Amino acid sequence: MVTFKEMDGSEHPMGIEFTKVHFRKRKALAAEPKVCSGCQTCEIICSLKHEGKVDLERARIFIKANPFSGSFIPQVCRQCSDAPCFYACPDGAIEIQEKDGTVLIHQEKCTGCGTCLPACPFKVIRFDPEAKKAFKCDFCQGSPECVKWCPVNALGVVDFCGEVPR
Repeated sequence: MVTFKEMDGSEHPMGIEFTKVHFRKRKALAAEPKVCSGCQTCEIICSLKHEGKVDLERARIFIKANPFSGSFIPQVCRQCSDAPCFYACPDGAIEIQEKDGTVLIHQEKCTGCGTCLPACPFKVIRFDPEAKKAFKCDFCQGSPECVKWCPVNALGVVDFCGEVPR
């Protein structure tokens, strides 16, 4: 395992080097608000896939509507390059997959402390009050259902190369 060194020289408890996190090869969801119609198909499909029922409160993607402008902004996990949620989790419940760079919350390890919620710069990590666990987009194991089902093609997948600049 590669270790992340703190400024004092000690090893970071998550045991991963910052450059390996920040410059990792990864994919992320991208949303185009100018195209989004606000139909919520993405939320419906997401909750069906993950919960087995339509429950928009438990969808990993959600639509932020602006009634004054009539705009709709899909809120998605961007699989941040610096992954602040990963570093915020004191329990090691958030993992970065080596194969595709996806940042995942492991429900069995999550204690529900909530430190990842404010760490997310896009506020897309949600909290299930019944299960007392945090959850977010898991990228549907590399093939996001919301992208497949969006009737207006407002969602897509972006590839990040994962090369360290020289």
